[in-house]
Amino acid sequence: MTRIATRPCPFRESEMLRQGGIHPVLARLFAARGLLDPKELSSELGALILPSGLLQIDVAAAFLADAIAANKRMVIVADYDCDGATACATALRGLRAMGANVDFIVPNRFEYGYGLTPEIVELTAREKSPDIIITVDNGIASIEGVEAAKRRGIEVVVTDHHLPGDRLPDARVIVNPNQPECGFPSKNLAGVGVVFYVLLALRAELRRRGVFDQQTQPKLDNLLDLVALGTVADVVKLDANNRILVAQGLKRMRAGRMHAGVAALFRVAGRQARSATPFDLGFALGPRLNAAGRLQDMSLGIECLITDDEERAWALAQQLNEINIRRREIEAEMQDAALVHLDAFEPRDSTTISVFDESWHQGVIGIVASRLKEKFYRPAITFALAGDGWIKGSGRSIAGFHLRDALDLVSKKAPSLIDKFGGHSMAAGLSIRADAFDAFAEAFETVGRSWLTDGQLERIVETDGPLEDAHYTTQFIELMDGIVWGQGFPPPVFCDEFRVVSQRILKERHLKLLLERNGTRYDAIWFGHTDALGDRARVAFRLDANEYNGTTRVQLLVEHAEPC
Repeated sequence: MTRIATRPCPFRESEMLRQGGIHPVLARLFAARGLLDPKELSSELGALILPSGLLQIDVAAAFLADAIAANKRMVIVADYDCDGATACATALRGLRAMGANVDFIVPNRFEYGYGLTPEIVELTAREKSPDIIITVDNGIASIEGVEAAKRRGIEVVVTDHHLPGDRLPDARVIVNPNQPECGFPSKNLAGVGVVFYVLLALRAELRRRGVFDQQTQPKLDNLLDLVALGTVADVVKLDANNRILVAQGLKRMRAGRMHAGVAALFRVAGRQARSATPFDLGFALGPRLNAAGRLQDMSLGIECLITDDEERAWALAQQLNEINIRRREIEAEMQDAALVHLDAFEPRDSTTISVFDESWHQGVIGIVASRLKEKFYRPAITFALAGDGWIKGSGRSIAGFHLRDALDLVSKKAPSLIDKFGGHSMAAGLSIRADAFDAFAEAFETVGRSWLTDGQLERIVETDGPLEDAHYTTQFIELMDGIVWGQGFPPPVFCDEFRVVSQRILKERHLKLLLERNGTRYDAIWFGHTDALGDRARVAFRLDANEYNGTTRVQLLVEHAEPC
């Protein structure tokens, strides 16, 4: 069941923003999202929270500065998603600019699993002979891996943003805003954001030691296109601090001052960097990088981001695009199979979804879980074979159901059920024995029944209410496009009643509409929806500037519609 609701907006706060010079509609949108101080709108780098607030970042900076001075060999162990790839590229470029002897390795997820495992340590030691391992976007749960490294005399620096377990690895230093006792005000940094902060602290330490001064120090702002891409693609909350990082990255992209690989990804995705938006990063560039980690290994994506050769970047981007096309085909097949498994599934009788298919591809189960979560609005975990009697699961959640904590509770109530798990509130992964699937599904459903209410299992399309006639313009769309919207700071969705003038099915998949309100007609489209509407409908929509034959017109992108 889906219903449209209007997001509450505190009038007093909205009026104060308006009186402070904010556009009246934007003032209403900001106040409804809890943004009450115009200072939070700053997108200048000077408004970033200082690195000193991150626990142990000064220790990490001093340790890395000493390592650079001693020409210690560093190896970055990367994660295999877009955040991990951009974090790796950011770390490589930043550390090399500061004189470090540094290389990277990104293990195949299907052979070595997630995080700094003992097997990955062995592989890294054999192939790279490091003195120091630096993890990016992973490592906070790698207790055995860190121990394996220490036994080999390799020191480990963990940079991560994932939630820690009950025990932390005994690393040389850990930088993670979510580790215990870290007072950093923004807990929402992505892995690439954490790495960027470490680089800022390291540069400051090298300045203090006289290696650089303000004029000769490396420019780290040229890494912000990578930081923005990883931050948006990892769907972390865009709080005020993350909005600055993303806004600065978008600014560089729009000005054409981005790395060759990022430019190539825009080109292969058919998007214009000069008008780059968070949507482009999350739904066009990010998936093409992620596809490499899902179907092969992420070294291809990282190579694309670290090369300065435009021809090589373009060749790599084309390869990533081909992998992404294959990923879509596999995903479609798996989605069809999942719906067959769930043929008898009744959402009203279940609070969770668990599905396992022996034919599924490990790298795509997370996307299928996401699709099932969207279709049924239930926390969903999909499983694929992992070999030797094991299966791996990837889950996606809904608002109000902390997925990692749910897995933790299952693990505590049935200690032998889950072998390994990790993640955060909206996404998590785990490994179990194949013969334990039914027991896990039952235990997971038990947690769902105890945590979720009927109200939480109802999909609510939150809107910002009606939009005044005067603002259905491309000028107003441009104004909104100047704001960084995203996770935790959702893009505006308006809602109003319209007369349905005409409707037809487009490409057998989408509903093309002509809507009328107060005598003005608007083109509209409802993607992925083919059921006809009545003569009048209450429509939740986003404004879009649709360019066709050299003319730009306002189009409504329908999020949901219901009879008046």
